Amino acid sequence: MKVTLFEQAPYRFLPSDFEAHHDSVCSTPYSLTTEAGVYSSVVDYIDELMTGARAGFDGISLTEHGQSSYDLSPNPNLVASAVAYATETERLSPAIFPMGRSLGKTREPVRVAEEYAMVDVISGGRLVAGFPVGLSYDASINNGIPPIEVRGRFEENLELILRAWRDRDPFAWNGRYGQFPQVNLWPRPLQEQPPVWITGIGNPRTMQLTLERGFGFNYFGFAGAKLTGKRIFERFWELADQLGLERNPYRMGFLQTIAVSETDARAEKEYGAHAEYAYRKGLGAIPPEMLGLPGGVNIHGVKAMLKDPGDFGMYGTMRTAGFGELADAGAVIAGSPATVRDQLLEYCSTYGIGNLHAMLGFGSMPKDLVQKNIHLFATEVLPHLRTLWQDQGFAHHWWPKRLGGVPLPAAQEHAPSAAGRTQAS
Repeated sequence: MKVTLFEQAPYRFLPSDFEAHHDSVCSTPYSLTTEAGVYSSVVDYIDELMTGARAGFDGISLTEHGQSSYDLSPNPNLVASAVAYATETERLSPAIFPMGRSLGKTREPVRVAEEYAMVDVISGGRLVAGFPVGLSYDASINNGIPPIEVRGRFEENLELILRAWRDRDPFAWNGRYGQFPQVNLWPRPLQEQPPVWITGIGNPRTMQLTLERGFGFNYFGFAGAKLTGKRIFERFWELADQLGLERNPYRMGFLQTIAVSETDARAEKEYGAHAEYAYRKGLGAIPPEMLGLPGGVNIHGVKAMLKDPGDFGMYGTMRTAGFGELADAGAVIAGSPATVRDQLLEYCSTYGIGNLHAMLGFGSMPKDLVQKNIHLFATEVLPHLRTLWQDQGFAHHWWPKRLGGVPLPAAQEHAPSAAGRTQAS
C-alpha cells in the first residue's frame, strides 16, 4: 500500500461561535482574521508537509479550494512546487500529489498543464496529477462558470492537458470552451505520462471515466467512511467488473482523517475539539445548495443521489457534530496506534484500497500537535499498512515510475471513451 500525508490549510483561529453567526465558510468575512493567524496557518501547513516528507511517507498530498476559510490554498501548485524543490534538494523522494487543479472552473487549461509540468521537472519526475471536476460554489460562484458547463469544461480541459503533455510538436486546439491557435508546452513533464487521478464523491459517470481511461480514483471519507464507504467502493468495483477490468487495489485511493495518541482516551482529549472545529467550521459550514447548484450535477449523478442519498452520510449533521458522532460515523479514526492500525487495515482490506491519504493535520490543531500526530502515525502505524497487498501480485500503474510505479501498456493508457471525447484538432 502507498500512504501519503494529506493536509489542507485551514484558518485555525475562527471565533468559537463562528457557526452560530455565519452561514458559510465560503463567504467568511476576512475581517475575522489576523495577519499572524493567516501567516501561521499557511507556513505551519508547509512545515507540516515537510515533516511528513522527512518521516518517510510515500507521498505528499494537497488540495485546492478558492475563497474559503477552511482551506487557504487557491492553487496547490504553489505549495507543491516548494515541497518538490525542498524534497529534491534534501534527497527525499515522496510523490508530489496535488489532488489537485479543478478543471471544471478553469479558463486557462494550458496554464494548468504548464504548472503541473513544472512541478514534475522540479521534483525530478515525482508528480502525481490530480484533476477534480470542482466544487459547485467554487466553479460557478467564485469563478462565474455556468453550472451546466462545468462537467463539459472538465472533460475538454482534461483532453487538452493530456495532449499538451503527449504531443512533441505544436498543435492547434479548437474546442467548445477553449480555442488555442498554438499549444506548445515548455517544459513538458519529465515523465512520459504523469499518473492521472480523478477525485469523486460517488457519481457513477466519474467512476466510469476513471476506469475507461486508466486513471486512478480518489474518494474522500469526510462524510463518514462507515456510513458511505460500502456503497461507494462496491459501486466502483462493480463498474470495474462490468468493464472487464482487474480489481487492482492500486487504482483506488481513500482519504481519511486520523488522530493518533498514546491511548484511545488521550486521543479524544487531545484531538476532540480540533476535529469538531474542522467539521463545524469547515465542511459542515458549506450550505448544501452551494455544493450542488442546479445544472452542476449531470444526469448520472442526479440519478445516483435520488436512488441512494446515503452517499452523503453525516453531511447534514456536521455543523453540530460532536467528536463521538464523528468517530462513530468514521469521519475520524482516532485512538492508540493499535486502534488506528487495526481499523485502517480492516477497512482498506475489505474495500480493496491500495492508496491511503492520511489527513493528520485538521481544524484548529497547532503545529506541535500535528507533528506529534505525524510522528506517531509514521512510526507506529505506517509500517504495518505498507505490507497490505505487497504479495498479491498487483502492479501499481498509478504511481511515478521513478518511485516504483509500472506505466500502463500504451494500448490501455488514457484512450478517450466515446462519452468523454471532445471535438478538438
